[in-house]
Amino acid sequence: MADAAVEFLLENLKQLLLHHAHLISDAKNQVEKLENDLRLFKAFLKDSTKKRRTDESLRELVRQIRDVVYEAEDIIDASVTQAAESRSKKYFGSLMAPARLHNIAEQVQTVRRKISDIYGGKDKIDLANLALGDAEPEIKPENQAPVVRQENVVGFEDEAKKLIGYLNQETEHLDIISIIGMPGLGKTTLAGMIFRDPKIHYEFPTRIWVYVSQEFTNKDIFLAILRKIITNFNEAMYTQKSAAELAQEVATHLQRGKFLIVMDDVWTADDWEKLQIAFPKSNNNGKILITSRQVEVARFANRNRPPHDLRFLTQEESWLLLRWEVFGKPECPTELCVLGQRIAEQCEGLPLAIVVIGGILARMSSTAWERVSTSVSTYLTYEDPQKRMEKIISLSYEKLPYHLKECFLYLGMFPEDFEIPVWKLIRIWIAEGLIQQRDMTSLEETAENYLDELINRNLVRIDKRKADGKVKTCRIHDMLRDFCKNEASYELQEIKMSGDLQKCRRLCIHSNYVLNFLSSKPHGPRVRSFVCFNKDEFNLPNDKITAIPAAFKLLRVLDVKPLKFAKLPSDLYHLIHLRYIALTILQNSSSKPAILPKAFAKLWNIQTIIIDTTARSLDIQADILNMVQLRHLKTNASATLLKPDTSSSKEGEKLQTLGTISPKNCTEEIFDRARNLKKLGIRGKLALLLDGKSRLFDSLRKLGNLENLKLVNDAAEKLGGLPPAYKFPTKLRSLTISGTSLDWSQISVLGMLETLEVLKLKEKAFVGDCWEAADGGFRRLVFLHIERTDLALWIALGHHFPKLRRLEVRNCEKLKEIPIGLADVPCLQLLDLYRTKHAVASARKILKAKIEQQEKATTNIGLFKLSIFPPDE
Repeated sequence: MADAAVEFLLENLKQLLLHHAHLISDAKNQVEKLENDLRLFKAFLKDSTKKRRTDESLRELVRQIRDVVYEAEDIIDASVTQAAESRSKKYFGSLMAPARLHNIAEQVQTVRRKISDIYGGKDKIDLANLALGDAEPEIKPENQAPVVRQENVVGFEDEAKKLIGYLNQETEHLDIISIIGMPGLGKTTLAGMIFRDPKIHYEFPTRIWVYVSQEFTNKDIFLAILRKIITNFNEAMYTQKSAAELAQEVATHLQRGKFLIVMDDVWTADDWEKLQIAFPKSNNNGKILITSRQVEVARFANRNRPPHDLRFLTQEESWLLLRWEVFGKPECPTELCVLGQRIAEQCEGLPLAIVVIGGILARMSSTAWERVSTSVSTYLTYEDPQKRMEKIISLSYEKLPYHLKECFLYLGMFPEDFEIPVWKLIRIWIAEGLIQQRDMTSLEETAENYLDELINRNLVRIDKRKADGKVKTCRIHDMLRDFCKNEASYELQEIKMSGDLQKCRRLCIHSNYVLNFLSSKPHGPRVRSFVCFNKDEFNLPNDKITAIPAAFKLLRVLDVKPLKFAKLPSDLYHLIHLRYIALTILQNSSSKPAILPKAFAKLWNIQTIIIDTTARSLDIQADILNMVQLRHLKTNASATLLKPDTSSSKEGEKLQTLGTISPKNCTEEIFDRARNLKKLGIRGKLALLLDGKSRLFDSLRKLGNLENLKLVNDAAEKLGGLPPAYKFPTKLRSLTISGTSLDWSQISVLGMLETLEVLKLKEKAFVGDCWEAADGGFRRLVFLHIERTDLALWIALGHHFPKLRRLEVRNCEKLKEIPIGLADVPCLQLLDLYRTKHAVASARKILKAKIEQQEKATTNIGLFKLSIFPPDE
């Protein structure tokens, strides 16, 4: 990660010299000289991107650059930390940086001379030409075919049909069917085809998908199953139960009725032995589909049924899949057919290899295909298919632009089969310095573009999408994750037991080992990220509260949401390099709010703050609007803010996300400072905001860039009404309303919001028996979500929602029907009903009408999908 290290240190030095030069006054000249040398390193790294793939001497030089940059970064940051601590104690002793920086300067000069030798011993190197680099030529994004990669399933149709037949067979006991094959062969893809098949939906009212993985706990698996089975799942109650108690709960719920459970990626027979106790063998209507790499798992799970050994793709299937991956269609330019067929054949029927190679070719000009073919052919000397796959992944990695490599490797931080929240991933990338400012594009937009590039290269796959179509969560294949971990092993360490942390820069904990780890009094002087992924939450004992800031003084990323802090340690505010923090604060009193102390504002580099709390409200005593780098503040409580200092004008202008705040904080003074907000959440007694007397809602008009607004009413009383449409922010695209109990006649106000595309009505946002849609409204609405309302009659025609693509209706048990007129909305693609049984018949009429429209259409009007849960309604 040398490239990102140089970029980050350069930006760090720039900010340090600009805002906090007084902390390095004794070493300012040395720091400025280091900044100039880093610009040379940056140019060299870009220039050598291609050459260092094959030149070991260059690779070694890159490692030296990484080491010396990390060392310089650590010395400077440690010195700044020491200076900040001294000033907080009113001690102004001199820093130790100059002497230590002198040693770094000598190392820098050594590396500089080596770079100079590479370019002919020149003392002055032309950085402008050098920075152009020698990266692989690619097709520009605008020339690429749009590819929907998740739909590219080739070669599994017959196998899926065969396995569906097995699942529909009658048996005397619980039946277990296994799909076996090496990594990358498509076990999960085949299981997914079966799981989504309409015949399976019809036959099995209860269908559950569980990712098992290598790092599972049986308690987590049982909880995951119960969340899908139980309608009003009580998280707090069930998480307190033991694994044995949870297994019994699962068995009780599965004792009767037809069910299908997919257990994806079971690693060993011992793993299955721990899990099988939850599945009642006496229920002959139950089916379990296992995917595994090990045939022993299948034999142990069901000795009476041989496993389905997944085959490799044929040459014809391989070539078809490659065409879909590269061009998004089965056609291929004539001049590339011979070469493309050769590359497909070289992948030897392994789907993941074809998908990864397709991700490379889709970005390349036709002249580069020959080089790819030559590279792939060298891997055929490996007899082990898995070894060949590893080499193909390595090839794909080497073809990445330098700015994507570090982002890709960072994915090794996440647990196996983990559903990665994109919002979180992007903010951590930014905090780690992996995203650089580009022209007028924001850091967040640049990071989203980087993720899209990794998805287009088939290195990351989309898991879920948001209402606006953007990626909400993503995943990475096990083999790709293993590659990331191995490639970044120098600085990434997954904690499973205590060990030497002296060189480690990124720590992640994937299990409940965290308390034992903190008890071992760890010391990581270079650790920059500490992230906990354990699924169980813990109240952090008082003697462990100070362990994290004491152990890792140079942290940039601290994500410990599973750990609940009774109080925040004072040493936390010495972590002045923190850019991202996510934690949970316990409620100390049932009537008092949780507190974010005033000292929190000392974290001057902070960009993202995520605070969960068990309290209903959060008293933010820190002047967050005065934190110049802050971009995002998120909390699950109603947060109260300090009244801002009106003498400042610049602070707060970077803030993009603020939520959820108390209605009383919706003032002109606050929004004057946070005028660039894109996302705002308001929670509390909304009558104070909406009644018109306080004029608080009028202040939202100051937010000219606001796109996403969430309104959550915590008070019991019914609200009188909504403000007129002209008082809403002018660029509002997404609106969520919850708990407001407004009359349905008020919804016409929302219909007049000209830019509104996404509307989510949750927890009795509107109440009453009837909603009659009005003409002229919801001109741009593409997504409508209605949840938990007493609505019985909904009257609407197609022209009332002309752009609607997706309609979700959940827990609306009184609703008699979905308006049949919605079948006339040409772009409607999905109707999703969840526990809304009386409306099922009308939904099926809409499906029938859509099918008839598709059959008659002379042009492609898009597919329509109806989803009903429970499916037997």
